[in-house]
This record gives sequence, C-alpha cells and structure tokens, in this order.
Amino acid sequence: MEEAGHDGVAERREQLMESLRIYGGHYAELGRRFAAWLGLHSTDATAVLEIAAAEERGTPLSPARLSERISLSTGATTALLNRLEAAGHITRAREHADRRIVTLRSGGHIQERADEFFGPLGQRLDAAMSHYPPRLLEQFEAFMADLNTTMDTHLAEQSARTPRSSRAPGSRTP
Repeated sequence: MEEAGHDGVAERREQLMESLRIYGGHYAELGRRFAAWLGLHSTDATAVLEIAAAEERGTPLSPARLSERISLSTGATTALLNRLEAAGHITRAREHADRRIVTLRSGGHIQERADEFFGPLGQRLDAAMSHYPPRLLEQFEAFMADLNTTMDTHLAEQSARTPRSSRAPGSRTP
C-alpha cells in the first residue's frame, strides 16, 4: 500500500480492502449455510451452484471447466460429479456435435432451491445497489473486473511457483 498522504487515499484503499474481506467472509458463510440447508458438503454445494449459474448465463460448464472454477483436481471433480449425479442434483449430457464433450446440467430442483435460499438476498442486494447511478455501477463493475484479473494472475503465478509437495495439507489444486 502507498504511504500515508494523498488525501487519505492509502487509508481509503485499506478500508476498501477490509470491506472486501468482510464481504468475502459473508459470502463464504452463506455458501456454508446453503450447503447445510441442502444437506451437502460445501464443495458439492459450490459445484452445484457453479453448474446452475453457468446454465442460467447460457454457458453450461464441462467437467474440466468446473474443475478449474472450484479448484479441484480432475479426479476429485469426477468423484464429486458421480456423487451429485447419483443424488439427482446434476446430469451429464453429450449435447455437442463432438460427442466427447460433456455438458453439466443442474437438476430442476436445484435451481428452485437456490432461488428459494438466495432470492431474498438477491432482492436486498438489488435494492441496495438501486441507490447508485448506472455510471457508478459501471465503475464498480470495472473495478471488480480489475481486482478479479489481478487475483487470477496472482493465483496462477503462485500455483506455478509453489511445488506440489510444499503446498499446505488439504489445499486444493486446479
């Protein structure tokens, strides 16, 4: 961070980073509560949400892309998908002209449950954001895109530098 001065800009950035850490903690807690509500392990619930969200955006995930999104090895992702498919939470389909490509789809009940769980929060967040003018929201969006790109770059560099044997026990790798 920058030295103090410049009209408190460094302090503002520190306060903003603290707010982002708090938001991240709330987001993680919400994910844990959703998992418990569904009776799933948090990783399984995260995977189900990623699959449903991608479907909702019109860009369904492949197992490899899901593996990247939730930072699991391909083997661990396969085991996870087997569990979710056996429980009826997801399906694997071969919809592409290239029949080797597998597309992940969420069970219809998953979207309903996610809407039930997250719907009230979505309404509250939308109400909170409605107080900001569109131009400022565009700036927030650009700001968050910059932070996400920076984090992605840092994580990729860190993964490349850290030998597998020295990673923390239980850490997940892409």
